[in-house]
Order: sequence, then structure tokens, then C-alpha cells
Amino acid sequence: MPPVSKISIFLSALEESLRDGSFVKLSLADYKGPEDQLKNILVRKVQIKREEKLSFTYRYKTRDIVKNYSLPEGISRIHESFSDGFNVATLFTNVFDLSLANKSLKKKAPSHTAPASSGHDRDKKRLIGTKNKAYLHALNITDAQGEVFKSAQDKYRQINRYVEILSSLIQGIAPDRLKKIVDMGSGKGYLTFALYDYLIEKDLHPEVIGVEYRADLVALCNRIAVDAQFTGLHFSQGSIADYDCTDANILIALHACDTATDDAIYKGITAGAELIVVAPCCHKQIRREIEKSRTHNDLDFLMKHGIFVERQAEMVTDGLRALILEYFGYTTKVFEFISDAHTPKNVLIVGTRNKNPPSSDPAILESIKAAKVYFGIETHHLEKILGL
Repeated sequence: MPPVSKISIFLSALEESLRDGSFVKLSLADYKGPEDQLKNILVRKVQIKREEKLSFTYRYKTRDIVKNYSLPEGISRIHESFSDGFNVATLFTNVFDLSLANKSLKKKAPSHTAPASSGHDRDKKRLIGTKNKAYLHALNITDAQGEVFKSAQDKYRQINRYVEILSSLIQGIAPDRLKKIVDMGSGKGYLTFALYDYLIEKDLHPEVIGVEYRADLVALCNRIAVDAQFTGLHFSQGSIADYDCTDANILIALHACDTATDDAIYKGITAGAELIVVAPCCHKQIRREIEKSRTHNDLDFLMKHGIFVERQAEMVTDGLRALILEYFGYTTKVFEFISDAHTPKNVLIVGTRNKNPPSSDPAILESIKAAKVYFGIETHHLEKILGL
């Protein structure tokens, strides 16, 4: 461990670099402590939700672990590292480099002269920016200058993740066939506006319709669309079950509750939509069926716990939805929509219509039937409304 006076000088230089903005990074090396396979630590400054932190990357032989600390706590941990087994520390600033090793404290010319980025991991290039986006301000995502409100950071990330997923899926549809997109249960329209914004930026101009039951939200969204001069975007009041989706190329339903997701998939299948994208919510119908039958099988050790019944109902409901889509000529994928740190409704089901759909495969119907018997399900709502 280096002498205390040298450590104090080193830490003072670190604190000063953090204050004046010259800090680039810091490394801790030559580890002789008790923690197995720990090699070194790299420290850099990041900004998370508008708060500056020190990000520590603990580098082990086979993995890295990242932990973020407030500036005071990070400085304290760097101080502690000298008694925990690290014998070498190097501070990199854009003014000088400072190395502390055993009894030696050496300053030399800077290795880095450009200011360090304080982005979290890296400043991501967002598909939906914030500058000159009046609709984001109207929806309380940003202030008048285009800065994302702290309370809206998660929503803004969700919007961009949604558009990122949709952008890759839409590439499979020829531009001249992309005429009509229907977003079922559009709510306040965050994602509907973002998708339309992305499309016109790509010089694609389909009609985009948000369907929402609550009349006040429909009126609000239509007013924002007019103010934003989004001429191809409008919102319609009504239920998913009653809305006419004829000629829809893409059918979207995010967080439609329980069987409303089935109604949306049904609308997409019967319209011959080339792309069906749903993020299901609730799943009450199948859970009631499972609890009513109390069928005994190999999963009894799980199904005696209510929380597992709920999770099983979600998986069975969505698994059957995917099978039914496949029966009607769709290739399906089920994956995470957005980290459940932001929203608990994080499963996305995507159905892409095959260009030459095969005739209905009876083996898929047998799989559906077997699953229903195993879990004691009399009927799945989507199966019922499609007449299977």
C-alpha cells in the first residue's frame, strides 16, 4: 500500500479533475488482494438520469461486473482500494496523467486530450430524437427545448425500443405495399406518434390509425397530430372488437387487456395483415380455465402456488396464440419488448405472414388440442372467435 500522504495527493488530484471537468478515467491495477480472479478496475464518469456517477468496471478473468456509485461514494471506494489489495492507480485527465505505485507518485503529459464522454455506456443514437418534436412536448415527454423530463426517461427509452423493433420488421414489407397501419388500443398515442414520425422520416407515407375507446384521449391525440402536421395520422374512437381493419398491412396492439389481444390478432388474421405485433396484457381468461379444471400433471409442484399459476397462464395463453398464428400461415417470434425494469408487460408476439402460406397444418391443431388437455383448458378465446 502506498504511503498515506501520497494517497491524499492522488485523491486530491482526482477530486479536482472531477470538479473542473478534466477527468477522463482511472485505473486500479496490480491486485494482490483476496478476491479470486479479480484483475483490475476501470473507473469512468457517466451520467444516469441527469446525475453524474462513477462507473466501476471490475474485470475478472472470465467476466466483467459494472457498478455505479455517486461521486463521493466512488471516491471513497477508490481510497479503500489501496488497503483492499490494489498497488497501482493511474488517473487520466486531459491535462496530465498521474500514477501512484508503491512509494512513487509520477505526473506526465496526458494520454488523452479530448474531453471524456459521460454517456451511460455510450450516447446511443436514437431513432426518435427530441429536437423540433412538438408532439413529444405535447405528450409531456420533453420540455419546450427538447430535453427529456427526468420522469419521462423510461417512457422515452420505451418509445425508441419500440421503433427500433418495428423498423426492422417493416423492412420486410415492400414500400409500395405499405398502405395502412392500425394501432389497436393506442391510449395516449406515445408509440403511435413515434412510429409515424419514424416512417415519414424514411419517406414512407402509409395511413396510420390509432384506435382508442376513451373519447378524451382520441380528441387529445387528434389535436396533437394536427398541430404536428402529421396529415397521415389520425385516431378513431371505438373498441378493438368493433373496428373494421380491412386492408390493414400491419396490425399492432400493445397492452390490450386479456382477450382484447385475441380480438386484435383476429382482426389482423382476417384482414390478411402482413405483420401482426402484440404485447399482451393480463391473461385472465386462461388462468380462470386452469384454476377451474385443476388438472393434475407433472407441474403440480408448481401449480399449487398462485404466483406460478399466474405465470404459467401467461405462457400458455401466449404460446397458444403463437400456435394459432402459425396455423393461419404466420411465422412467429416471441421475445422481450422492453426490460421489465420499465414495464412489467414485456413480452412481444410477432407474426409475419408467409408469402405463400401453406394450407392449414392439422399437426398444429393437434398441438393446440394436446396443450389444452394438459392444462385443463376448455377453450382459448382466439381459437373460439376464429372458429377452430
